[in-house]
This record gives sequence, C-alpha cells and structure tokens, in this order.
Amino acid sequence: MPARTKPSLVTRIAGTALLLVLALFASVAPAGAQTLSEAAAALVQKLPDGSYSDRAEVVTQLAATGESDLAPLLQALRDGDLYVVNADKRVVIAERKGSNYEISDPISGAALGEVGQRDAEKIKVNNSLRRTIDSAMGQLTLMSPDPANRRAAAENILKTADPETIDLIDAALAEEADPAIAAILNEARAVIVLRNDFPADEQLAAVATLKARGDRDALAVLTGVQGTASAEIRPAVDDAIGDIQDVLAIWAAGQNVWYGISLGSVLLLAAIGLAITFGVMGVINMAHGEIVMLGAYTTFVVQDAIRNNAPELFDYSLAIALPLAFLVTALVGIAIERGIIRWLYGRPLETLLATWGLSLILQQAVRTIFGPNNREVGNPSFMSGAFDLGQLSITWNRMWIVVFALAVFAILLAVLNRTPLGLQMRAVTQNRRMASSMGIRTPFVDALTFGLGSGIAGMAGVALSQIDNVSPNLGQGYIIDSFMVVVFGGVGNLWGTLVGALTLGVANKFLEPYAGAVLGKIVILVFIILFIQRRPRGLFALKGRAVEQ
Repeated sequence: MPARTKPSLVTRIAGTALLLVLALFASVAPAGAQTLSEAAAALVQKLPDGSYSDRAEVVTQLAATGESDLAPLLQALRDGDLYVVNADKRVVIAERKGSNYEISDPISGAALGEVGQRDAEKIKVNNSLRRTIDSAMGQLTLMSPDPANRRAAAENILKTADPETIDLIDAALAEEADPAIAAILNEARAVIVLRNDFPADEQLAAVATLKARGDRDALAVLTGVQGTASAEIRPAVDDAIGDIQDVLAIWAAGQNVWYGISLGSVLLLAAIGLAITFGVMGVINMAHGEIVMLGAYTTFVVQDAIRNNAPELFDYSLAIALPLAFLVTALVGIAIERGIIRWLYGRPLETLLATWGLSLILQQAVRTIFGPNNREVGNPSFMSGAFDLGQLSITWNRMWIVVFALAVFAILLAVLNRTPLGLQMRAVTQNRRMASSMGIRTPFVDALTFGLGSGIAGMAGVALSQIDNVSPNLGQGYIIDSFMVVVFGGVGNLWGTLVGALTLGVANKFLEPYAGAVLGKIVILVFIILFIQRRPRGLFALKGRAVEQ
C-alpha cells in the first residue's frame, strides 16, 4: 500500500480560506434566500421602492411566481410588520423590543438580531394595497400541498372575484383532486365570468354553476348581473334566479321547522314536570315557573363557584349543575307538597291561589338573595357557536337542548313504565281510591310525584339558562305556554305533552313572520280553546274509571 502523502501547506491554506468564505456567506446571506428563486428575490427587494400602486404591481408579480414561501412575507406586509434595513436594504420582519427592533427573515423566520428604530423603515401599505395582498395570498396558497390551505385560498378568491386570477384558477382546476375545492374554484370562476366581459357560452356555463350552488350568495351574484346581462343570457339568469328562490323558500320552511322543534323542546322541558303533577294530582301549580327559575339559579351558583375556584372545569359546569338542580328543586317540590298542597286537595281554586302566592314569595326571595338584575350564565365550549346543514343554520346550544329534552322524555317514560314508583303513579292517576284500597300509600306517591315533577322542572331551568336571561322573572315566560301544552296534549299523558310541545312550537314559528310574536300566541291560544271544546281531554286522553267520571 503506498504511503499517504501529507497535504501541502498551500492546499491547507486554500481549504481553510474556502471554509471561512462559506461560513461568512452563511452568516451574512438572508436565511431564507435559498428558498426563493432569483426572480422572486429580486421582486422582494423592489417592495420598498415607489408608490402604493408600484408596490401593488410588485405584489401581483410575486403572486404570479406561485412560490408559497412568500406567504409569510406578504402577511407581514399586510399587517404593517415589514421593514427595510437602511444599511444594506434588506427586507425584514421587525418587532419592537424596547428602543430597538428585533428583526427576522421574512421567508424562513430566522432571527437576524436587533437594529435601532432609526436604522429600519416601515414599508407602508394602504387599503387598496391590502386588497391586492389578500388576492395575492390567495393565489400563493392555492397551490399548497395542504388541502386546508388550498380551500382557504379558493374561498378567498371566491370572495374577492379578481378577474386577474382567472388564469391561476384554470391552472389550479387542472391539478385539483379534491372535489369540494374544485367546486369552490368553479364557483369563483363563474362569478368572475359573469361580472366581466366573457363569451356568451362561458357566461351561460357560469349561470348553470351558480344555479347548482343555489344559496343566497349565488342569488346575490345573479341578481347583481341581471340588469346588465345580454339578451342572450338574460333568460338563463332569470330562470336561475327563480329556481334559487324556490329552493331558498323550501330551506326557509325547513329553518322554521327547526326553530319550531327548538322552541318545542324548550316547551317540553318546561311542561313535562307540570304534566306529571297536574296529571297525577290534579294540582294547578302556578309556582312551576319559579321552580324552573330555581334550577337556572342553581346553574349560576355552580358556574360562579367554578369560575372563582377551578375555571379549568367550566366545560363540566352543566354536568355538575344538572344533578344539583334536580336535587334542590325536588326537595323544594316535596316541601311545597307536604307543607301547602296536601291540605288543599279537592279545592282547585284555593290551590291555584296558594301556589300563585308562593310564586311571588319565591321571586322576591331570589331578588333578595341574588338581586333583580340578570345573572351571567355562560355556554360551555361544546355549546358555543353554530354549524350549517345545507342552508340551515343550527346553533350548538339549541341542538343540545333538543337532545337533552328527548333524553329526559325517554328516561321519564322508562321510570313511569318500568319502575314500581311509575306503576304506583299510574295507578293513582287512573283511580286514586282503588289504588289506596290496594295498599298504595297515596300521600307518599303524591309527595314523590311532586318532587319528581319539580326536579325535572329544575333540570329544565339548567337548559333554559343557556338560551334565556337568568332573572327572577325567568319562569313567568313559560308557565302559560306549559299549561297550554299540557291541556292540548292531554292531561297526564307524556306522549301528548311531547306532541303538543312540538306542534305548538312549530305553529308559533310559522305564525310569527305573518302575525308577529304576540298576535301569533293569541292565535294559538284561540285555537287551543276551540280545540278543547271539541276534545275536552286533549289529544291523548288518559283512560280509567276515575278519569272517565
């Protein structure tokens, strides 16, 4: 094996010099320069020069490069965070730190140290330039490998409808594999084609695209071009507008049905406890609304305690409040039945007056303890916001209340049909004297029944606290509607209460646009009065000898 020769002194000096040059270049060159093409880097250096319109032209040219690495730079320019260093004319992102600026590379984000405030000058923007930047950022992210970024870019282009993006849209459509994003791009192209001077065949295709979309945004675009459309495409525009209006009318009816179901679920929660007490004992409890109010205030107390002691548990506040509200209001209900109502059985007028007086006492007690003003009860994160289902807008809190109301209904139905207490309650409902002669302790059943109905009313208060003001008058808004639901559905019949609540809720929402909220309720009340004349025991009448009599 030949001996290894030592490198000459000249070779070692040359190698060391090369390493020093490379290290010096790495420390001086912008950290992100290697990620941009030479053309894009040259355009970036032009940003500080010229007027706003000159900058807008540079931004447009940057967008045309299609280099997605430019997005952070354009965002910084839009936000007013892009500066030029006076010494070497480098374009950087600057953030104030004391009396200096902390600068970083606008492409890679690498830190570049600090400069004095007089050593860097902001690259200014105006509103027109911001709109150009928004369009440019949409173009840059349209080719992103991330589908979420591409979708956001497509929606931004649809919103701006800049005719200069038509070529970019066509290029993106040729490569887009996601059907949802491609549909948005097609809609954006249709808007641009309709609003600008394009051939008639392309405009007819654009009308068909927007007609297929069929929402209010599409209707707004078609209505906007209706007056200026040529004679060749005007019939197609008119036909599309008519079809979209028909579709929207159907969706509007569906939205009213949803609002009615939402209102019906609220009425069901408020009335289901009343259906039990009124049906089993025949007691007209005018304090039922105040028991609902106590459940809402229990929610407030729980949330207030969580805010002050364990705010991280706030999303679990309703899960904690529900059993507590049931327990508190059930005990209050048992106390009311044992202390007042049991002395007044068989005297409905006196029971009505006594419970009405009790309602006033409970309202004043709450005003004394909590004050007369509304109390803040927040929505947990899972009950905040809304989502779209087709053309329907559905809020999460209303949806969860519908689910909760149906769950309470199902559980209560199981209790009445599958438990000894439910069997005894049904026996007392159908024939109190016969049930007593069979050994059922009717006073005990009365107390537990009133407690169960009051506990369910308390849970209704927890749900209502998420959509209504928590105040001493909370229950007053639901007591009359609850009685109407119970009487219309059939006294003591849970299925009748469910059907009655949903029927009255949907009817209210369909009447409100035409008659208003107050007149709509009056119409509903008149309808129930007439209905009761025909069917005194409601939709679903209970059967039994005592009931028949």
